[in-house]
Order: sequence, then C-alpha cells, then structure tokens
Amino acid sequence: MKFTDLGLLPELLRAVEDAGYTEPTPIQVQAIPVVLAGQDVMGGAQTGTGKTAGFVLPMLQRLARHASSSPSPARHPVRALILTPTRELAMQVAESVVTYGKHLPLRSVCVYGGVDIKPQTAELREGREIVVATPGRLLDHVQQKSVNFNQVEIVILDEADRMLDMGFIPDIRRILAMLPKERQSLLFSATFSEEIKKLADSMLKQPQLIEVARRNTVSETITHRVHLVAADKKRYLLLHLLLQAPDMQVLVFVGTKFGTARLATWLERQGVNAVAIHGDKSQQQRTEALEAFKTGTARVMVATDVAARGLDIDDLPHVINYELPHVAEDYIHRIGRTGRAGKSGDATSLVAPEEAPRLTDIEKLLKLKVEKVEVGGYESLATAEPERRGRGHSHHERERHGPKASVQLPSPVAHVPSVAADGFDFLKPYEPAGADLPGASKGSNLPPKQPLRPVAALLGGLGKK
Repeated sequence: MKFTDLGLLPELLRAVEDAGYTEPTPIQVQAIPVVLAGQDVMGGAQTGTGKTAGFVLPMLQRLARHASSSPSPARHPVRALILTPTRELAMQVAESVVTYGKHLPLRSVCVYGGVDIKPQTAELREGREIVVATPGRLLDHVQQKSVNFNQVEIVILDEADRMLDMGFIPDIRRILAMLPKERQSLLFSATFSEEIKKLADSMLKQPQLIEVARRNTVSETITHRVHLVAADKKRYLLLHLLLQAPDMQVLVFVGTKFGTARLATWLERQGVNAVAIHGDKSQQQRTEALEAFKTGTARVMVATDVAARGLDIDDLPHVINYELPHVAEDYIHRIGRTGRAGKSGDATSLVAPEEAPRLTDIEKLLKLKVEKVEVGGYESLATAEPERRGRGHSHHERERHGPKASVQLPSPVAHVPSVAADGFDFLKPYEPAGADLPGASKGSNLPPKQPLRPVAALLGGLGKK
C-alpha cells in the first residue's frame, strides 16, 4: 500500500514525499483511516513503528479546514492538543508536526518545562492551532491564562504508560476536565495496565483498538546479547567494545544520574567523544547533547531512562545497557531506540552477578533466552589505567597540579617529666592560689581586676534598688 491510497490531502502527500517516505507502516495503515473518520482510538504498538505519523497526518488533515494565513490570533485558537511525558518526546512530535504540515498554514507550538516560559507564552498569545506539551508546563500556562481550550477538537495522549510511571495521570485528568466534551480523543501506549484502561474508559468514546504487535514485544530486527562481567570491570568492557567498532554510534543506558555523568566523564578521559543526558541537565544542555549525538560530533551518548522515550535517531545501530533496568518493561523502551522502522539493530547488556534476577525478568517478558557471549581482552585495559589514589585523581592529574606537601607528624616523646623545674606538678589537679589583691591571683603578673560598676537597668544591669 502507498500513502496515496490512504486518502490524504495533496499537501500532506507532498510533505511525506519530501521527507522520503513512500510506503506507510502497519500502524499508519490501520490508524490513519480511523482517525480521518473521526473515531476515538486506543493504539498499542512497539516503539519505532511510525506511530507519530500515524496520528499527526490525519490530525493535520482534520484541521486543514481551519487553516488561515491571517495574522490575527483570533483566527488561530487551539484546536489540537498533544500531550507527551518528556521534553524530548514533545520536541520530536512537534518536529513531525512541522515536517508534515509545512504546506498547510497551520501554526504549532511546543510547550515544556526547564526553559523560560515567556517565549512560549508569547507564541500562545499569537495564536496556535496545535499545542504539543508536557502536562506540568501546560498547567503552568493554564494558571497564567495564556492558553484556552474552548475550541479544542482533538486531544492525543502519547506514551500514556510512561505518563503513568512518571505520576502525570492526575495532571492529565485535570487537563481533560477543561476540554470540551465533544471532541476526538486518541490514546497511544506501549503497555496497557489497569490504570491506563481506567483512563481510556474515562477519556475515549467507543474507541477503535489498533494493535499492530503483541504487547511488551520488541522489534524482530534487533539482536540481543549479554556479556557477564563483574560490576567494577564494566567500564573496561564497555571501552573494549567501543574500541572494537571505532566508527559506530552507541547509546549507553545507566541507572542513575550520577552514574551517567561519571561514566561519560571517564569515557572522555579515555579519548572517546561522549555526552551525557539526564534529568539534572538543563534543557539547553540536553538539547545540545542530543544534537551533538545526532550529528555525529559525539560518538557515545550516556543516558538515564529519561532518554528511553522520545529519542528519534535515524539509523542508530547499537544500544548498550550498562546497567539493567529495575523494571523489565523499561528494557523494551531502551532498546526500542534501535532497530526502528524495520532496520536492524543490536542490543547489548553488561550484566553483573547481582543483576541476574533482573535479566531473568526481562527474558520472561520477552519470552526469549538472551544469548550470553564471553568477551576477553578487556582486562588489560584495567591494568593499563593509571592507579588512582586519594580522591580519585590520576597520576597525570597529580603531575599537572603538583604533588601535595607531605605532613610530618611529631615523633612520640619517650618520657615527659611530671614535675617542672619550679616544682609545679602536672599530675595534680589545678588549685588557684590565695589572692593577696582583689581580683588578682598570688604570683600573677596580671594587673588587678577593676571593681564592677553598676550598669543601668536598660542595658541589662541590676540598677539601684
């Protein structure tokens, strides 16, 4: 089947052709006609199947009748709302809206946190038919009264299961309560828990279920493998794998933000161009890191699970799980960054003995026994690295900063006499001598103390009675 068989407008077909696509994916074949017909959709598909175009293209066609080149904000009210769990996914969807809608005079804006809210407010007040947003920042705009939902016709929830994981469902319910009752609603999720089903029941009206693959499955074009390795040797094995394929781009997943930053810094010290992306990075830093990775300036991107959803990188050949996720479903979202749109990909996991239960859970979820491959030769990298002492500074760093001055401790004294030459016994408790003068001790060279003077009551003294 071709895109021309789906009943899309010429402007949209031109945009699809400009993007280099000729044949729709299975979810696009199923979703586009249903959305064009105005039905609600509950969609389930593994990541990387072209789901975004599956709802963006028909959404643009349904809004095309409102397209206007007028500069007046009143001619561009919000008519479609797309909610996503992460900033990265919001930017990806917004980019698709611009790509596919470039031949239609429809305005769009991407709204997310971590950046200054004022430019977003200015865009919203200029008028935008399509708003792609994360829930928290959208509610900020609601509070500032910079967005109005009275004329919303379509609402789309993308990655609903991820929103559940991140605790956004209460925010989603608040936003849905502000929308017109008569609207078209689409919900897409990789997994369908009981909570997601409850949300779908409250949001959708007689939805059409579209599911192009068994839930919690991964692309058949991805090759899985496991390397068993001690936790303290993982970085050397990772470096060995990177050196074996010096031209390959790799996305590496780590469990914590601190571990992500630390590993990226270590790889840089070993001569590997690496960037880190995690929740503590500012939006500008995350955008710059992602752009460096996409353009090939950075060969390795080390990321937490914040990057497992929303990253759309063409021809990403390899994903490495430096640490296995605690939740088996997150493995699917991580490796879904490779093997997209029918292309081949590799998923490698470095598994320490203590991570064996997590591997078992993943294999049960995939219903697949992952191949365990032994790798040798990386041990020499561990012995070749300069020994780190103190607070982790290498030998080269110590040379650069100079050696620290050594501290000479006083040598212990064999015997200290207890009686001084003047007869004072250090072992006896101190007893003050009788005072010959007021305020002065016997034998003291200090001047006698002055008698106390009365202090005014206002200054804290006793005053006169």
